[in-house]
Amino acid sequence: MKSPSVVDLFCGCGGMSWGLQKAGFHILAGVDNWQPALKTFQHNHVNAATIFADLSVLSPAQLAKQLSLAAGDLDCIIGGPPCQGFSKNVPATYRFLKDPRNQLFRRYLEFVAYLRPKIVIMENVAEIYKAYNGTVRNEISELLTNLGYRVNIQVILASDYGVPQNRRRCLFLASRTDIPLLTFPEPTFASLPIHDLFRTLKQHRSAWSAISDLPILENGEGFDPMPYSLPPENDFQMDMRKDSTIIFDHVTRRLNEKQLSRVMSLQAGQGLKDLPDNLRPKSGYSGAYGRLDYEGPAPTITRWVFHPGSGRYCHPQNARLITIREAARLQSFSDDFQFTGTYIQKAHQIGNAVPPVLMQVVGSNVKFCLGIPEAPE
Repeated sequence: MKSPSVVDLFCGCGGMSWGLQKAGFHILAGVDNWQPALKTFQHNHVNAATIFADLSVLSPAQLAKQLSLAAGDLDCIIGGPPCQGFSKNVPATYRFLKDPRNQLFRRYLEFVAYLRPKIVIMENVAEIYKAYNGTVRNEISELLTNLGYRVNIQVILASDYGVPQNRRRCLFLASRTDIPLLTFPEPTFASLPIHDLFRTLKQHRSAWSAISDLPILENGEGFDPMPYSLPPENDFQMDMRKDSTIIFDHVTRRLNEKQLSRVMSLQAGQGLKDLPDNLRPKSGYSGAYGRLDYEGPAPTITRWVFHPGSGRYCHPQNARLITIREAARLQSFSDDFQFTGTYIQKAHQIGNAVPPVLMQVVGSNVKFCLGIPEAPE
């Protein structure tokens, strides 16, 4: 049976595509205007067209012609239009509805209107659900409904689906197939395990359970690439390593003396408020200089994962920042996914991405909505 086709708009490095590719989808193309991320997309999606373009300028007709797509040919369009104007990381006084960064979702829907894919998946920050009293959410739903789609919108927590990270995002799912509604997958994980007559939920995967098999490094250590030195300890680690024989980007960024002193003074799970007075900065994020703990998922991995003062990005066991590979693991990129660009560009690519494991899970529901039976395991 032919694999369902996908076009990824605002693709970044390709987290959404990578998850769907792992689920058996055929990625036709990725479109983005940030070259470093697009090079990563191209490196990992070798059979897809890689299109460097500003989607506010590229017309839907141009894209359709370039990909030889007629209206209705495409199975699935996916994408995460830039969301800085909605994000809680932007102070409230700087958020306003007509912010140009808030308008690209409309451009995304223009491509939907022209290409008429069977399935639409759009991802954005959780805040878009309630932003401006639900105005944006309702507009998106109304536009899709007017195009003949049945729409399902939900704020989901990535850790509920096996991602070792508490990343909350809003997903818009829409379909126009004969199957009534594209539904969200049921969570398979929870903060505490549940075993009853109605469901079985595993405990959320911890950050430590995602990275504990990677080679032990101290501040400033590592080389690229390097071999595995420890066996996998759980099913997540085995899955991350399944298609890889070597590790890329497992190199620690050297902290300066003051940064290192701060991290060394903290235990796993501690952060800025636990620093001694002589080491505590005058101001900073609540999670600054935070070390991951051993029990729970990581907090949201952002594009600032390269800086210890920007969040809980320090290793729980060793006094150092987590590596690019460890950040990728927490975002659920498998080890065979290779990033290109500078260290900071790689950090930005990871922080901006959608967790591939989440998309892999959603892919099963998309296949059902497309009438494609799941292959037996």
